[in-house]
Amino acid sequence: MTPSSPQSPLWPTARTQVRLVLRALRTPSHPATPLLGDSPRRGLRYLPYLVVTAAVAALLPVTVNVLTTAYGLNADAAWPLAVAQTAPLLMAPTRPLQAWWLVFTADVIGAASLTGAETAGSPWPWPPPVVIGYLILMAFLGLRESRPALIGVWLTTGIAGFAFELLRSELSDGVWVLLFILTGVVLVATGALRERGDAQRKLAAQESISEAERAQRTLLEERTRIARELHDVVAHHMSVITVQADSAPYRIPGLPEQAREEFGTIAASARESLTEMRRLLSVLRSADTGGELAPQPGITRVQQLVEATVRAGVPAELSLSVDPAQVPQAVDLSAYRIVQEALANVVRHAPGAVTRVSVVSDGTDLTVVVVNGPAGSRAEPLEQAGTGHGLVGMRERVRLTGGTLDTGPLPDGGFRVAARLPLTAPGTAEETA
Repeated sequence: MTPSSPQSPLWPTARTQVRLVLRALRTPSHPATPLLGDSPRRGLRYLPYLVVTAAVAALLPVTVNVLTTAYGLNADAAWPLAVAQTAPLLMAPTRPLQAWWLVFTADVIGAASLTGAETAGSPWPWPPPVVIGYLILMAFLGLRESRPALIGVWLTTGIAGFAFELLRSELSDGVWVLLFILTGVVLVATGALRERGDAQRKLAAQESISEAERAQRTLLEERTRIARELHDVVAHHMSVITVQADSAPYRIPGLPEQAREEFGTIAASARESLTEMRRLLSVLRSADTGGELAPQPGITRVQQLVEATVRAGVPAELSLSVDPAQVPQAVDLSAYRIVQEALANVVRHAPGAVTRVSVVSDGTDLTVVVVNGPAGSRAEPLEQAGTGHGLVGMRERVRLTGGTLDTGPLPDGGFRVAARLPLTAPGTAEETA
């Protein structure tokens, strides 16, 4: 069995590739949209049209002149032929494949019509204006069409030139070889440029998707962390309810039997709630996360945060005017975490910046404000650009308590974080971010 026989394993593959190329030559790989039409710059959007208009304006009279003077073709035949060879270039910015079919057909007709003309000393079968216009069209084609289509165009160009070489070898001076080589060079260069642009766009889209996924994952992780922390807060209260309900019959003498049963029911419901909460917590914890035995931090430990920040090289001041006993545990924990994240952002993005931390209460709301100035003149930020993921936790904690959050840069180059956390039970609240 020979490699060229129809039964050869290579034959179906070659036949499939030929069908793929022929299909690509018949069907454009993109809609009739302008080249560079999605560019934000207006000048770039008009550039392809300016190029083809200038090319047609220059090549049309030159082609007529060359056909009449160099090849002895009469003007009545030269003008329609020149129009057919150059005018389709105006379609190149939107429909380069259709433009190629028109130009290629006109070029073949022109080469055939010149076989009987006086072509001694002149390039044949492709006159110089035809070569120039064809290469301009190849540049547009390479920037828009698929690789199979480009291969088909290149091979068709070579086959047509070789056919004319076999037909009238005495007229040919090898210009078809030159056009074949130049066509391949232009198609390879512009095709590689197009594929590189496609790869960059896909990479940018993938990075955008990855960033969105990272933001969503950060949000979910922060919500899970908040849920774990809230478990400790709620579990404490449920434990107190259980103890009080169990001990009520012993602490309060003379309770009727109905009241004893009611307290027993309350204690049983509280224990069941604690059991369900522990089950939920086991789901929320990751496999490598152990139990958190340390008590949850609160406003009383904000002073330690500020002192640690000062030791990290950030001059920070604290204004604390609140009675911790009047602050609910969820608000207490949220306030601590907001100050913690805000100070961490200062250390990462604005080392050496003067920072002021204020935690005050008016009896109704707890207000947490962290304001920092611009980074120190000799300090180098640990991170040049933030992802904004640190603010996700702040927003979630503020939403949890039904408060509001205001964050943003300051005119002097600093940054401000301000949170208002209600001390009463939260209702429906909106946040400002």
